[in-house]
Amino acid sequence: MTQEWQAGRLDSDLDGAGFDTLAVRAGQRRSPEGEHGEALFMTSSYVFRSAADAAARFAGEQPGNVYSRYTNPTVRTFEERIAALEGAEQAVAAASGMGAILAMVMSLCSAGDHVLVSRSVFGSTISLFDKYFKRFGLEVDYPPLADLDAWAAACKPNTKLFIVESPSNPLAELVDIAALAEIAHAKGALLAVDNCFCTPVLQKPLALGADIVIHSATKYIDGQGRCLGGVVAGSAKLMQEVVGFLRTAGPTLSPFNAWLFLKGLETLKVRMLAHCASAQALAEWLEQQPQVARVYYSGLPSHPQHELAKRQQSGFGAVVSFEVKGDKAAAWRVIDNTRMISITTNLGDTKTTIAHPASTSHGRLTPQARASAGISDSLVRVAVGLEDLDDIKADLARGLAAL
Repeated sequence: MTQEWQAGRLDSDLDGAGFDTLAVRAGQRRSPEGEHGEALFMTSSYVFRSAADAAARFAGEQPGNVYSRYTNPTVRTFEERIAALEGAEQAVAAASGMGAILAMVMSLCSAGDHVLVSRSVFGSTISLFDKYFKRFGLEVDYPPLADLDAWAAACKPNTKLFIVESPSNPLAELVDIAALAEIAHAKGALLAVDNCFCTPVLQKPLALGADIVIHSATKYIDGQGRCLGGVVAGSAKLMQEVVGFLRTAGPTLSPFNAWLFLKGLETLKVRMLAHCASAQALAEWLEQQPQVARVYYSGLPSHPQHELAKRQQSGFGAVVSFEVKGDKAAAWRVIDNTRMISITTNLGDTKTTIAHPASTSHGRLTPQARASAGISDSLVRVAVGLEDLDDIKADLARGLAAL
């Protein structure tokens, strides 16, 4: 097409738009072709109008695409949509959730800095710090997630960053984000919150005082277990550091995965509400089963942080964990005797999944580290999907009947 693009007629006016509208339309800039759906730009490089144009873009003097390692229109649309949903100035996409954590820490921390990481985080996050970041001179300590006094006491003059998952995986433990943000800022540190389990549908960490939000887009943002991706969001100043790292190191999100995530965001709210409704009912049912010793779900009044969850979240999520009466062998029998639920460690899928955290997602931790994080051998984690709730219950009943 040769006619001039009239952006005001092709793009949506989203001034003052609500969450549902932003989830469907934010970030999209239509090309002169006038496509309704988001375009997929599968290109590694871009053509410049002149040598001077190329030089200006490479120097950052002129906006525009340079190379898809760090500028791609489809990825940009995804980043801008996430930023809109989280209330962030800017978001930066990465190749995976772990890639997002890597990019954030490498961008914002230096050798000699001290980082506090909740002991209740994904096992690979602990491995990343213990096996790799410490090797390059980063100091790391692991305070208990909910103990605010422990966080304050663990701070040092060189503490740069707090990192938490709230709710945590797999025990649905929470921290008072607003209170922890006050502690971090008083100590001159930043607070980063992994919002993977809640998504911006259920929780807004930046609005509660956090500086950075992290997502494994692989989970609920995609929603169908199709591809890997991650994203970091926060102020433009902080995110420019992350962009610089991605530009140089290259753990960037592919355009195709970004396009799939955009499709996932369109249904994020309706999926999360359905996940939450089924998870709540399943957790209540599990509490009544004689083979179950304890259920971990913040939507239950029996959860020690139920009131905090009601205060800082608008829903309780889709992950329900429970301890069976027995040992590792008993937990494995429950898992192996299900017939429908998928035995896999991924979560956020339309399909319900079941896993044994102590031997999978947290299997590389020492027994002492697992015990410190509350990961027992009898623990089973269920990520509730979108199947008929009666079918999910029936399948877990088969598993529990094996005990």
